[in-house]
Amino acid sequence: MQPSESVHRATEIEDFTNLYFVHRIAGFLTPRLAKLHVHPNTVSFTGMAFGLGAAFAYYHYQSMYWAICGFALMVGWHVLDGVDGQLARLTQTQSEFGKVIDGLCDNLTFIAVYIGLGLALAQEGMIYIWAVLLLAGALHSIQSAAYEAQRQEFDFWGCNKQSAELKDPDLRDPTLAAKPFVKRVAAHLAARYTRTQRAVAGINWEVRKQLEDALHQQPDHEEAIRRRYRETFASSVRCWSVLSANYRTIGIFAFAVFHVPLWYFVVEIFVLTPTMFLLMRARRKPNAQFAQFLSGLTS
Repeated sequence: MQPSESVHRATEIEDFTNLYFVHRIAGFLTPRLAKLHVHPNTVSFTGMAFGLGAAFAYYHYQSMYWAICGFALMVGWHVLDGVDGQLARLTQTQSEFGKVIDGLCDNLTFIAVYIGLGLALAQEGMIYIWAVLLLAGALHSIQSAAYEAQRQEFDFWGCNKQSAELKDPDLRDPTLAAKPFVKRVAAHLAARYTRTQRAVAGINWEVRKQLEDALHQQPDHEEAIRRRYRETFASSVRCWSVLSANYRTIGIFAFAVFHVPLWYFVVEIFVLTPTMFLLMRARRKPNAQFAQFLSGLTS
């Protein structure tokens, strides 16, 4: 089977943990699972099972053995999280429902791990831990939405991957009411998630519209426009990797090993959140550079 677009993310926006470890293993597994006719959603749910196992392990974080088990299970989840997207693109089974399932499994993995750590810390007398966890979890979701939006935008505009388009499902579609309940719920969840992404990604929508018009009006220059987009935004998008799940997994393990997991949540709230706003601000420069390039095309 030949996919209509690459199953891999653009390498220029990947950090080294994905480029040299997670996606290499995922790339090895994906074609083999495709031959076995494994559905991407099955991979997503299996990854979530790894995440639930990690939550149980981190509940016992004070034991080095359990902390290592938690980390290993989280790494397994990362690999499977890479496999489900690659498998969907390889087998051309992408869908709104699949994206929602993938997102829910990702969020439930971290929710479970946070709860596991929270239960352990609550037993140690930290009665305020649930308020801290709730705030950290909410900020985590916002940061993840922004990070994923950056990557989707790069894949869509820079690499012409149509499946990565950041758009709301059409909730006014008259055929939606006739669809199964699960698909209707998936459409509404996908719409809410996309709106969150739009709100926090730091994307200049005027430049986005200018780019859309340029591609439509000058099809002969499409390749050059997309190449310039990649050159302009690659380093900016790569910087957003600091908010990726990979580094959260490493952080959780490191703080658990030193028996201070509370500090992971402190970093989530007081370090990663300001970092997101700094990254949003830093995107202004490439936005301006690319807008100037687009203006030059029409002058």
